Amino acid sequence: MNGLMQNSPLLISGLLDHASRFHADVEVVTKTCEGPIVRHTYETIAVRAKKLAQALKSLGVQPGDRVATLAWNTHRHLELYFAVSGIGAVLHTVNPRLFPEQIDYILNHAGAKVLMFDITFAQLVTDLRPGLVHADRLIAMTDADHMGDMPAGCLCYETLLAAETADFDWPVFDENTASGLCYTSGTTGNPKGVLYSNRSTVLHAMMLCQMDGLQLSSRDSTLLCVPLFHVNAWGVPYGSALCGAKLVMPGPNLDGQSLYDLARDEGCTFSLGVPTVWLGFLDHIEKTGVDPKADLKLKRLVVGGSAAPRTLMRRLRDVGIYGLQAWGMSETGPVATVANALPKHDDQDDDARLDLQCMGGRPVYGVQLRHVDDAGQVQPRDGQAPGELQVRGPWITSGYFRHEAEVLDSDGWFSTGDIATVDTNGYVRITDRAKDVIKSGGEWISSLDLEDAAMMHPQVAEAAVIGVPHPKWQERPLMVVVSKSDVPPDVQDLRRFLEDRVAKWWLPDDIVFVDSLPHTATGKLQKVELRKQFVNHVLPEHA
Repeated sequence: MNGLMQNSPLLISGLLDHASRFHADVEVVTKTCEGPIVRHTYETIAVRAKKLAQALKSLGVQPGDRVATLAWNTHRHLELYFAVSGIGAVLHTVNPRLFPEQIDYILNHAGAKVLMFDITFAQLVTDLRPGLVHADRLIAMTDADHMGDMPAGCLCYETLLAAETADFDWPVFDENTASGLCYTSGTTGNPKGVLYSNRSTVLHAMMLCQMDGLQLSSRDSTLLCVPLFHVNAWGVPYGSALCGAKLVMPGPNLDGQSLYDLARDEGCTFSLGVPTVWLGFLDHIEKTGVDPKADLKLKRLVVGGSAAPRTLMRRLRDVGIYGLQAWGMSETGPVATVANALPKHDDQDDDARLDLQCMGGRPVYGVQLRHVDDAGQVQPRDGQAPGELQVRGPWITSGYFRHEAEVLDSDGWFSTGDIATVDTNGYVRITDRAKDVIKSGGEWISSLDLEDAAMMHPQVAEAAVIGVPHPKWQERPLMVVVSKSDVPPDVQDLRRFLEDRVAKWWLPDDIVFVDSLPHTATGKLQKVELRKQFVNHVLPEHA
């Protein structure tokens, strides 16, 4: 027997409708690509999104068509978030930091019919255009005054909106209809497309607003540093519309000073981003001597995308900001775990609390999680036994777009490629990527723990650890370090520093210094490139 409840579909358009009705005057603030700060409200964003929806339909965009973007975090990109999915089409956000060859592959593989782009990417689009097979409409996301030198036949975003009215009703369709498309970084082959649905997106947004999620609420002014082109900006635009949080978007300006000034001027209370962004933010504070405790209302900050170094969390704490680690990936919608403290942790000392903040967190409701060994055996939740994380749930991928290979096992589990331990309370601690773990003498060495320990040294700006072949031990760790100054720390001094923080058999057999480390377009350490760089490295004979 079924219950007697109404069966209304969970649609992304409903989030914006709700925001425009019940949070109409809440601001959406953008530092635009053109320069000025532009202020809208959820009410005006909703009006503009409806005009945009009509414009897209006038251009021939049909349900299921892909509309691609090469754009920063702006109000126009936000409007696309709601307008495209609102008519049953698919918003395909493309990372503009990728190599042109990767962008070309992604656009053609997705079959994007329309390409929207910020004026900062006009030349990139001009260069890409000869290779675009499907994109027959190019639209510059600007006004007529800033069209400038655009590709031939390019349309103007604001001109398109001006020709439409807001007399438009969002269509109702199946909540499982595809809504967004984001391609993985493709570090081990061609990027693969993760295809989100209206249902998965709305459920994920509801989780973000839970106390054991990201605690997003109407009381927040959110500095959105996570790019809108990366995994639905971790779902925050949707969650913000749901709860009525103010949104502050920095456009292309992600340097430490720009983020600090914007957070100060807009009274931001909450933010999210990858570690490299926050290291730049903290470096600005340190170099300029500004007083964040006096200037900022920023109290909560989520770190994701890659493991948060303990030093980062400590530096955030020292300036009055509570850092919170979250874990996920494109395939998990993205947020799967959050390191919120339990009541039993309220009396912890500072060191214990930092330990907790640096963990990947506990699974949020909706995400099932386990970890397995190489033989597929489920590992105990004892905080000690490592294994590969597997997940399943309503916002976990079941496959890749236009990719026939199965990605789930017979019980519906998705293997993440992350190695972790899980403790009795369900806290996940990521120790490595499966492809990055160092196996020495049959035992696993966590490159992430080694890197974190090195970055506690006052002269170390960044560290990476990779495995190097060894005739006796199979692999041994090589540490590659970026110094904070022109004078690197003494190698033996650094080794002694590490001896107090990791097991002696974990100590790197060699330490080398470089000017910079390779990163992916989303700020993650690119160990594939690092291994190529040091493929012929010979460890010292004494090691």
